[in-house]
Amino acid sequence: MAAAAQKLLSRLGSLGVGVAIAGGVAQSALYNVDGGQRAVIFDRFTGVKNEVVGEGTHFIIPWVQRAIHFDIRSTPRAISTITGSKDLQNVQITLRILHRPDPAKLPSIYLNIGLDYAERVLPSITNEVLKAVVAQFDAKDMITQREKVSKQVSDALCERAAQFGLLLDDISITHLGFGREFTEAVEMKQVAQQEAEKAKYLVEKAEQMKIAAITTAEGDAQAAKLLSIAFKSAGDSLIELRKIEAAEEIAERMAKAKNVAYLPSGQNTLLNLNQV
Repeated sequence: MAAAAQKLLSRLGSLGVGVAIAGGVAQSALYNVDGGQRAVIFDRFTGVKNEVVGEGTHFIIPWVQRAIHFDIRSTPRAISTITGSKDLQNVQITLRILHRPDPAKLPSIYLNIGLDYAERVLPSITNEVLKAVVAQFDAKDMITQREKVSKQVSDALCERAAQFGLLLDDISITHLGFGREFTEAVEMKQVAQQEAEKAKYLVEKAEQMKIAAITTAEGDAQAAKLLSIAFKSAGDSLIELRKIEAAEEIAERMAKAKNVAYLPSGQNTLLNLNQV
């Protein structure tokens, strides 16, 4: 009885080991490709296969084949370089690039470049394109024609990256700097322009004040002429009228003022004084 039980346990142990081995083999034969990824199969006998595996769960031959995963979503990267403009000014330019691999060319990318394709390709081709494009413009033109510069860089860089199986979704110039001499020259030019605008404003202001003074003088002369004509036609009556109007205005102001007393005409102003 004991021998039978021991034999049964031995068989169960062997079966468990077999199941474990089979489970391990089955697990190693399955792999997952997550969303936003693609896989390339490397075979130990035939090398990298041309087939690109999409999302989902897939089978491979354990120990013979291996899945290499690629992220095909857009990835941002900033690249800076210093180059020279057409007028020999130092230009520091920074690009922000959204890049991703072309899914159809993943086998070629892995075979010829490797998983670190972005590190190997983007800095070199970006420097190459920037030097070629910036050399076509003067430093001041890069400021005034920044959109044109950006378009030329984008077109040339996309064409160059496509040769390595890379797709560039967006390219933008995030920083554009120049040498100290050029920056100081630009600042001096801006100050000179501001001073010129200020001087122009002062000249226009003086001209307007001159015109206003001439207009005022002409008005005063015209008023004096009219008064002279009125005096000649009315004689002293107009002067007496102006005196009466002025007296009325003074009387009205004094009537509204406090601490003002009116005394009858001809009366002694020294009132209520004690005789010694």
